[in-house]
Formats: sequence, C-alpha cells, structure tokens
Amino acid sequence: MNRSIEHKLTIPEGFVFQRLDQAMVELLPQYSRSLIQQWIKEGNLLVDSEKVKPSFKLVGGEQVLIDCSLEDVITAEPEAIPIDVIFEDDYLLVINKPVGMVVHPGAGNDSGTLMNALLNHDHNLAKIPRAGIIHRLDKNTSGLLLIAKTNESQNRLVKDLQSRVINRIYYALVYGRTPYQEGNVSLSIGRHPKERKKMSVRPDGKSAKTHYRVIEIFEGHCFLECKLETGRTHQIRVHMQALGNPLIGDNEYGGHFRRPRSNLLELEELLRAFSRQALHARKLSFRHPETGKDILLTAPIPEDFERLLETLREAN
Repeated sequence: MNRSIEHKLTIPEGFVFQRLDQAMVELLPQYSRSLIQQWIKEGNLLVDSEKVKPSFKLVGGEQVLIDCSLEDVITAEPEAIPIDVIFEDDYLLVINKPVGMVVHPGAGNDSGTLMNALLNHDHNLAKIPRAGIIHRLDKNTSGLLLIAKTNESQNRLVKDLQSRVINRIYYALVYGRTPYQEGNVSLSIGRHPKERKKMSVRPDGKSAKTHYRVIEIFEGHCFLECKLETGRTHQIRVHMQALGNPLIGDNEYGGHFRRPRSNLLELEELLRAFSRQALHARKLSFRHPETGKDILLTAPIPEDFERLLETLREAN
C-alpha cells in the first residue's frame, strides 16, 4: 500500500556547504539516505522549487518540499496461485498478469496478489525487495510484468527503467476518434486535489509523456497502441482522458458507458458490461541484465478485450 509523504522545511543556517542528501538525513532521520537520494533524483524533493542533484551544496535558508508516495513494507506469504510465465531464466521472470490481480499486498488485499504467487513460484524471491517486481500494473490492467530474480538483476533493471532503456507498449480501446493518426501527450501528472486515490493533469505535477498510434478506427471508437516514455501512476488513463478519448470501461477517468451509434445489440451489451479499463500491456522490450542481449516479448490479448475488439469490427 502507498501512503502520501509531504514535508515542507527550511534548511537551517548551520548546514552551510553541506551536501543536500547528507543534510536531509540529519533533518529527517526516519528515512534512509538511499531513499532520500532517490527522491532527489526523481524530482520528488525540490529545493526552492527546483530539481537539483543529491550533491547540491547548501547555503542555508533554502525551502525544501518533499511530495511523493511511500510504499509500506508488507510481509507476504507464498500462495499456490497459478501464473502465466512468458519468459524465465536464472536472472529474471516475465509474466502475463491477468485482469483482477493486485500486484502488491495492501489494505483489503493481503492475499491473492501477484507477490503471493511469485513467492510460491520461487521461494528465493523472498530475498529480493518487493519480490523482484520492477514495475506495476493496475489491478484491472492485464499484460506483461518484469520481475528480477537476483539483487544484481534488480539493480540493473531499475536503472534501465529510470533511463528509459525498458520499453512498454500497451493496447487500448478508447471512446471517440483521436485528433491525429499518431501523436504525443505531454502533460504533467500529480495527485488529484480532492480524490487522493486518483491522479490528474496538474501544472505542478511530474512530467509525463505518452506516445500513441491509431491501429484501427471504428465509428465511435479507436484501437490504439500507446508507448510510455515516463511511467507515472495511471499515466495512459489520465492522458487519454485529457485527450478527449477515455478508455472504454474506465469509470474513474471518464470512460463511462456511451451508447454506440451502431444498432448492433451485442456491441451495446458488451460496452455496458465492460467494467474495467480496456488496457493491456502488450509488448515489453529490455536489455537482459546479465547477457546484455535485447529481448522483445508479447502477451496475448485477453478474451474480454478481444471479444470487444471483434464486435467493434463487426459493427463498423
């Protein structure tokens, strides 16, 4: 479970010429230096509203703002839950996550998660932080997830994710027609000001960029390929809503049922019953952390997504 962390403080005069990361460890001893350095590098810790380096030298009097989320440490138990393994060797594992599976245990989801399944699949993953999980997918988003099986692999893959060496491509079904055949959405994303479980486009949020390409156009819908350049929470969902093309089934971000123009009853019934965002992590490409070889993997489209897609084609 993630909890929001926010701190506002002024650097005392006595910290003149100290490194920023060292000073913050003294001022906020409840957090590790590595975590503080991570916040600084990711822009979650700002000095006078500017992103700086951990080695930034202080003069005293600077205004520091920390605004981020912190993952609580939750002990998970192995559970005999089947997982769809797409690729596995001694260093990493890639699985096809089904719709409805939560990735990490949290409030109300202390069992039945991907982490529980992974710990049963390979007991050695208990020695790896977060059971080796490199990135996340929402509960109701299906598709490819990358898991490290050694600490060394995890460190390399996390660095590659941060430096955008890892590429993630999603399939999405959206309402309406996009303004262009392909394009980019570059809008900063932050926590919703009123609904803390949601994200929203905010000028003071974190920079976020999504590339999209139209695969097929239907009468009142589009089939898109979306590529993440950044990996903000709910990024594709927020960006597609901002573009005016919310994901089918995504009630949180504007994807409520809309009656189709087609008279095909089956399409109306499917759209009305589609109760999750029509989003699937289709492709994953990365550099193997041990061999350095490039790997490209794909996950089959889930049945509900495929059925809706075929019905949209029929109604077109």
